[in-house]
Amino acid sequence: MTRPSEPSVTQHRDLRTGRPIWLRHRRLPLAIKELARSLRCDVVIVGAGISGALIAETLSDAGLDVVVVDRRGPAAGSTAASTAMLQYEIDLPLSQMAGRIGTERATRIWRRSRLAVDALRERTERLGLDVGAATRSTLYLDGNILDPAALAVEANVRRKAGFEVEYIGPAEVEQRYGISRRHAIVGYGNYSADPRRLAAAYLQVAQQHGMRLYAPAEVIGVESDDSGVQLQIDGGATITAAHAIFATGYEMLKGIPKKGNYIMSTWSIATRPQPQRIWRDAAMIWEASDPYLYIRTTPDGCVICGGEDEDISDATARDAKIADKAKTLARKLGALLPAIDPTPAYAWAGSFGNSPLGIPTVGRIPRMPNCYAAMGYGGNGITFSMMAAQILRSAICGDRDPDADLFSFHRSF
Repeated sequence: MTRPSEPSVTQHRDLRTGRPIWLRHRRLPLAIKELARSLRCDVVIVGAGISGALIAETLSDAGLDVVVVDRRGPAAGSTAASTAMLQYEIDLPLSQMAGRIGTERATRIWRRSRLAVDALRERTERLGLDVGAATRSTLYLDGNILDPAALAVEANVRRKAGFEVEYIGPAEVEQRYGISRRHAIVGYGNYSADPRRLAAAYLQVAQQHGMRLYAPAEVIGVESDDSGVQLQIDGGATITAAHAIFATGYEMLKGIPKKGNYIMSTWSIATRPQPQRIWRDAAMIWEASDPYLYIRTTPDGCVICGGEDEDISDATARDAKIADKAKTLARKLGALLPAIDPTPAYAWAGSFGNSPLGIPTVGRIPRMPNCYAAMGYGGNGITFSMMAAQILRSAICGDRDPDADLFSFHRSF
């Protein structure tokens, strides 16, 4: 048996502060119960954010008896702070990732990210979920990480890997998007949504398949061996399951390998609706810079702008910068897109995870039999959540995912 050395099995963090734009609408209704007695199931998932929601839906769809627990409540943590730019492009450019881990593995990671975006869009459409979703192109601007020449090399590497991209110069960028003096790669087939609504909608579908949701429910102990897992819940109840999945986002399970993961802070603003001022195709925009801006729109024409990331893990230090960061983001947004009114109507801060390659860690937890983790570290959090759902469904249902080795705790890079 493995036993925790501390009363709480996951880290506690203040994950967001301020007023995310997604809170302007009420959350979709869910059947949430108090865990008043011990129970059994096939799979227990710790975490009811977007990762837990997608994993719960795909496992319940596979016919498994699923229980989800969360110490806060559904989509109440970092999910509500996400800007939900669901891109296949990973923060670390493909050309640079190939230089670090080799072309073959880097290309497999990027292609799997592409498949995850496609799968999330296709599944959401097939299920008929109304989550404020849209398919968008992406404009990736040159910056201090990739200058124009390096950006052209990146476009070439992506083409060789099979991605449909355009490389365009300043005149074309300005004519299409109103952005001056920048080169860009245009990518296609990315996705955006309301992350809070997306998580709740997938939890609803999982509940239609029989999933049970309990909150607030704090996991204070884990016992696992080859026969299964038992979670001890604050208040005295226990959950006995064949498998446990920790989808706790940026509140990591204590004692597991971090694989170089660390916590950062990001800040975001959103404007009032201004649909008549939106640029061509409402393309999602981001920069090959550090720090970089990332920009998207909502269906009613609000402009969301985030960035100014810093290596700050302390919530108090993060929150103290909200006002100044909102001003900086508004100034940069207005300078980049002069046709937009950049005045913030919403401003918020959030903690998120990063890793050396900007990729997630997903799979069996070392020395904890029948326990798995989905740690979606990197700027593609929701894309990685879908990837985790696919990989963990294969693992628990006895199938082999050909890409699982790229994201496991045992990967060699």
